[in-house]
Amino acid sequence: MNQGEQHVTGQPDTAVVLPAPTAWPFVLALGVALIFAGLLTSASISVLGAVLYLSGAIGWFRQVLPHEEHEVVPVAPAAEPEAVPAPEVMRLRATQGPRAWLPLKIYPVSAGVKGGMAGAVAMALLAMLYGLISHGSIWYPINLLAGSLYEQGDMPSVEEMLHFRLGWFLFGLALHATISLLVGLLYGAMLPMLPNRPILLGGVVAPLVWTGLVYHVLGLINPLLDQRINWLWFAASQVAFGVVAGLVVIRHHKVWTSQNLPFAVRAGIEAPGMVDHGDEGDR
Repeated sequence: MNQGEQHVTGQPDTAVVLPAPTAWPFVLALGVALIFAGLLTSASISVLGAVLYLSGAIGWFRQVLPHEEHEVVPVAPAAEPEAVPAPEVMRLRATQGPRAWLPLKIYPVSAGVKGGMAGAVAMALLAMLYGLISHGSIWYPINLLAGSLYEQGDMPSVEEMLHFRLGWFLFGLALHATISLLVGLLYGAMLPMLPNRPILLGGVVAPLVWTGLVYHVLGLINPLLDQRINWLWFAASQVAFGVVAGLVVIRHHKVWTSQNLPFAVRAGIEAPGMVDHGDEGDR
């Protein structure tokens, strides 16, 4: 029995006596909060808090002194739990090793990196085609990528960006190669998600996700590039990147995953006899 809980005399199994519920502690706490809030706002708030504080204290004391108020709460005896027999479990004897996680074969991460570098070439060619069609110069997209990282006041005009700039060309080339390498590495790590559809992953899923992400954050990262970029050509270049990367990936042979191999084998420790190599073609 909890503290303050008593059985009613003559009815020990039908009701208990509990302390009567009261809201005066809440009024008291509200008054204290208003007193301190008035120190930062207005004295009238503190006066109101003091009134609530005194009202809550007096009301609370009158409810518990000199005799504590109680209320009778009816109770019902708890029903005895029914004994339910434990269900029988049919146990199957395993005849093979642990259950494998799919997929069993995946493309190596190196295939994604090679695909990313090949896609970078396709993306660069498509960007040069855009510059040639829209501005009559293949150097415009390269200068736009490199020059947009400078201050907007230092950015040259469109006419000046149509000419070759060695410094900006080297900077844009290094930036494009680095980003393509990182995207290819990420693409290779995502290949187990769609092991049988690398072109679908690289040519449809990844371009949609990447284009939508860049579209929403580019205005905050680089407002100048956001004003001059052609999103239709940008999306097309992402699709070209993914399709070429997927074509490179499917030319590689899949490798077996090491999910069911013992730790010693995965760690490279010589442990003859721990693994059944099976047929020669599965090695």
